[in-house]
Amino acid sequence: MTRSFTASAAPLAQPHFIDSHCHLDRLDLAPYQGSLDAAIDAALEAGVGRILAMATDLDDLPGLVEIARRHRCVEIAAGVHPLKALEHEPSLDEIRACIERFAPVAVGEIGLDFADTEAAVPFETQRLRFRNHLIAATEAELPVSVHTRAAGDETLALIRAHANPDIGGVLHCFTDDIDIAREAIRLGFYISLSGIVTFHRAENVRELARRLPLDRLLVETDSPWLAPVPHRGKPNEPRHVVEVAKTIAEVRGISLDEVRMQTSANFYRLFSRVR
Repeated sequence: MTRSFTASAAPLAQPHFIDSHCHLDRLDLAPYQGSLDAAIDAALEAGVGRILAMATDLDDLPGLVEIARRHRCVEIAAGVHPLKALEHEPSLDEIRACIERFAPVAVGEIGLDFADTEAAVPFETQRLRFRNHLIAATEAELPVSVHTRAAGDETLALIRAHANPDIGGVLHCFTDDIDIAREAIRLGFYISLSGIVTFHRAENVRELARRLPLDRLLVETDSPWLAPVPHRGKPNEPRHVVEVAKTIAEVRGISLDEVRMQTSANFYRLFSRVR
C-alpha cells in the first residue's frame, strides 16, 4: 500500500523511544485543541520516534490507515479485541482479506480476557476469534499483539497451537506472573510493560521489569488508558511512554539510554516490516 505524508511529523533517527501499543483513534485530544497532529508532534518532541496504533475492530482500519498516511512515524496493526462485541463475527477469510487490503505490520489487538464472567463476548467466541487471528497472522508472516487477562494458560496453549515461534509476537500491557512471561518468551514472544509499572501498588510488575531479559522487553502506553505516574488521573498519550522507560531503568539500575536503545532494537526486530 502506497503511503503519502502530509503532516510535519517524521520519525526520529534510531534509536528512539517507541510506543509499541496505543489507540491513536481514541486519544483525548482536548489538550491539543482537537488536533491529533499536535499530539503526535508532542510525542516526537519527547523523543518518541515510532508509534504502533492498534485496531480494536476491523472497522477501525480505514481511519488508522489515514493516520498512518499522514504520519511517517505511525504504523498500524489489524485485529479485533477480545471484548469487542460485534453484530457480525469476522470469518478467517475476512480477517485474511483485511490483512491483505490494509497491509498492517502486525495483527492486534487480539487475545483472551476471562476476567469478567459476564463479558459481552462469550469465552468460546473469544477463543475462536483469537484462533482465527493467530492462523491469519501466521499465514501472513506477521507478529501478533496479544491481550491476555485471567487467561494466561489458555492464551499460551493457543499460541503454541497456532503461532509461529520464528515470527512471534508480544504479550502487551503484561501484568501476569513471571512463569507465564518466561513461557511466552520461550515461544518466541516479547513482553510489553505499560504505565502500570509506575503505579505505587504494582510491585509485581516492577519485579517483572527487574527479572525479565531486557532484550525481550518492549514499552507502551496503551493510551488513552493507564496514564503513568506522574500523569495518573489524566488522559494517556504516546509521549508518556518515556515515563515507562524511566521506571524500568530505575528498577534495573541501568541508564535510560540503555532502555531506550534496547527496547527500540527489540521493536524493530519483532516488527520487521516497519520501515
